[in-house]
Amino acid sequence: MSMNELSDVRPDEGEVETAELVVEDDVLVKLFALGPGGAFDPHVHDDCENVFHLLEGEVVVTQDGTEETVTAPAVVHNTRGVEHGARNESDERALLTASLCPLP
Repeated sequence: MSMNELSDVRPDEGEVETAELVVEDDVLVKLFALGPGGAFDPHVHDDCENVFHLLEGEVVVTQDGTEETVTAPAVVHNTRGVEHGARNESDERALLTASLCPLP
C-alpha cells in the first residue's frame, strides 16, 4: 500500500480498517486505521513479538493493564505474552502498523 493509498483510508467514527501489508512465512505487517473512538481490544501473542509503529495521530496503548498515550511518530514494543491493545480517543484518524515476528 502506497502513501497515496493511505490517504484514502478514512474510517468512520468508532471504526477500524485493516490491511495486510506484508505476509511471509515468519512475519506479518498489518495496517490499522482507527477512526475517532476506534479501538482494538487487548489481546496476547504468546509465540511472537509485536511492534506498533504509529505513523499518524495519537493512540492510548494498553500493556498488561497500564495505559500510555502515544503520539506519532512512535514505536511501541509488545513482548511475547504481554496483553496489548490500542484506542483512538482523539477527533482525528490514527494510523499504525503492527509487525508480528516470528509468526507462530
